[in-house]
Amino acid sequence: MTAGEPGTLDLGKLFAARLRAVRARPYLASALFALHVVESRRVPTMAVDRHWRAYASPAFVDRTPVEELAGVWVHEVSHLLRDHHGRGDRFAREHGLTGPAERLRINIAADCEINDDVFGDGLPRPAGAVTPANLGLREGELMEDYLRQFRLGARTQDFAWLECGSGADGREREWDLGPDGAHGLSDQERDAVRFRVAQGIIGSPGDTPKGWRRWAEEAFHPPQPWRELLGAAVRSAASGPGAGEDYSYGRPSRRSAGVPGALLPSLRRRPPRVSVIIDTSGSVSDAELGSALHEVAAISRAVGGRRDLVTVLSCDAAAHLAGPLCRAEGITLTGGGGTDLRTGFTRALRTRPGPDVIVVLTDGQTPWPSSRPLCRTVVGLFRREHAGHYRRPEPPTWARVVPIG
Repeated sequence: MTAGEPGTLDLGKLFAARLRAVRARPYLASALFALHVVESRRVPTMAVDRHWRAYASPAFVDRTPVEELAGVWVHEVSHLLRDHHGRGDRFAREHGLTGPAERLRINIAADCEINDDVFGDGLPRPAGAVTPANLGLREGELMEDYLRQFRLGARTQDFAWLECGSGADGREREWDLGPDGAHGLSDQERDAVRFRVAQGIIGSPGDTPKGWRRWAEEAFHPPQPWRELLGAAVRSAASGPGAGEDYSYGRPSRRSAGVPGALLPSLRRRPPRVSVIIDTSGSVSDAELGSALHEVAAISRAVGGRRDLVTVLSCDAAAHLAGPLCRAEGITLTGGGGTDLRTGFTRALRTRPGPDVIVVLTDGQTPWPSSRPLCRTVVGLFRREHAGHYRRPEPPTWARVVPIG
């Protein structure tokens, strides 16, 4: 039988829907064309496996309009691009989730993550599509966030039919062709597709929803273990006693009542100021400088997103003010000579108002200040394999040290 006969998959209609999806979401074109279609009567609608095969039910394709099929294409490939199967596996292991019911919950949470920006702008929302609003949840969160906020019950009973395949929740299906089946993508090929899509999104950020921009940024700069440690160290330093504290007469101290005729100031907390010193000496690579700029944005988030309170200094043997933080991409780093970060400490401590926290991003090949600054210090230390008898100076004991890389 050929496509178009009763009971067979209408590939012409399915591929026309894919072209419509590409026109509506051009930044997903590489991923949409990377999917290999497999006809399957065991799939209720359309589903994907983790090897980038798209399984399609002939009956579903026949009864679904082309414009809705285009949205289904985008929906299914979104599961794969965002690695919902891998993330679902990790979440299940970490939280002891087993069985098809919990995998259904993962599928629902994954749909909530992507459906808030899949549809619209030329792609109509199909009837019954899961959204965070259906569960009384906020839009714009990740699958893992949603999984912590709901359980299967009355609100989810209408979604028991969901079946997006192992590419959405990680559970293998009986129809999956598996890793040895035809037309699956290797790990390297999948990563290459994700990188091309992320590259297109970052190149045209104004044309993509916020969720996809966030995904693309993480695809280029995947979360690293040290980033959480560095952020925790900065938050700890910024919230410690004395950091971000000052006296104010705006609200008199309660102790004023015990001192008649005197007005005592009260201790008030304010957002902490952070000075970031980036080592720009010749021993620091361009890749490490790029990573340092990315850490600056993470540091800004660690202190509440107040970028106006983050100042950046580039420093080799001399310190150069890069200015208050507006965008990490807009910071100009100068240097390339020898290393003496003591000049960076001196410059940072002379700024007015002074910093509550100093963060140093360096390879450690530098002399350190002989005395402890009045503010707290966090050192992000690029890893080094030492050759010969050379050993870099150890950071001072009064600094919190976080290895980077």
